[in-house]
Amino acid sequence: MSHQQRLALIEQARKAVLDTRAPQAPPLLAPWVERSWRRCLELGFEPRHHIAFDAVATSTMRHAIEANQPLLRAAAPVIQSLSRAMAHTRYFAILTDARGLVIDVNGPVDRHNPQASSIARVGVDLSERAVGTTAIGTTLAELQPVWLHRGEHFYDDTSVYSCAGAPIWGPDGQCVGMLDLTGVNVIEQPALKHLVTQSARSIENALAMARPHRLLLCLNWPGRVHGDDSDGLVCVDADGNVTALNRPAAEMLGVVPGLSPGHCSELFAVPVETLFDAARAQRGPVEVPLWSGLRLSVLAQLNQGGERAPVHGAGHGVPLKDVETALIRKAVEDARGNVKEAARALGISRATVYRKLGAPRDRG
Repeated sequence: MSHQQRLALIEQARKAVLDTRAPQAPPLLAPWVERSWRRCLELGFEPRHHIAFDAVATSTMRHAIEANQPLLRAAAPVIQSLSRAMAHTRYFAILTDARGLVIDVNGPVDRHNPQASSIARVGVDLSERAVGTTAIGTTLAELQPVWLHRGEHFYDDTSVYSCAGAPIWGPDGQCVGMLDLTGVNVIEQPALKHLVTQSARSIENALAMARPHRLLLCLNWPGRVHGDDSDGLVCVDADGNVTALNRPAAEMLGVVPGLSPGHCSELFAVPVETLFDAARAQRGPVEVPLWSGLRLSVLAQLNQGGERAPVHGAGHGVPLKDVETALIRKAVEDARGNVKEAARALGISRATVYRKLGAPRDRG
């Protein structure tokens, strides 16, 4: 299908659902897009109305940054690595909390383009209730990876965007946020849906491994090779209690997300000492029976830090003052040193930027 054919089909779908309010959408419209459009219509939104990408109150933004320190730490290296995969596409990454509030932005954002700079700001609410159908709002509403191109966004004002999104699940089975890859007036790249899904899984794994544990169990089915993000991860303390597990592990073990997995002995049909012994002996993957009769290949590894979480996910939250300073420095860097532009992107005054950075005033 050519680019023009794709856009024509999207326009037909918009007329059917958004203009004539037909009860059934054209068959080629993605079901999650149709559901989001209809939710927006039920909220009284109109596609031709202009929208503003408003930032929340500074106190709300600060609270969100502080509350999401584990997510920000886990996501930082993953988001940095995305720059290689998207190097020549003009897409950038947005990380939000579970409400759709932007808590991090990374990538080639054109700060001179208001359509890019208006959404690529920490503190902007990009939830479905705030800006209609986007990958961010739809991902958080549907809790599944999505891809949206141009007119598949609800508002006419947002039809310049193309974006992929995937939810990020915490070790307790709850959605803690989402990762979004967005471009403005760019070529459609549906492969980014796969990239963002894999990247979200990497963040989930980092969140799980950041929980304090003495033993890490990497799970896969017999015959599968260990070592990628498809592994199930189970974190175990010195007493054999499970402190965290990722979603692949929950699926392999038949654990309902959100419920406490309990003790290792409730999951594996072997004494927990057997798993610790395998880790100490560094035997490599061993097949372990489950109470269901299934068997898993388990690679057991000791956490040399004892019960402490690994350095990259450990520790207490970064002081809020340091978080604010880092956000402001990043905004100034993104604006190529233009303090006025950075202040506008952050929704604060230039005087505040100078004061927080302790920098002498200039003409920026």
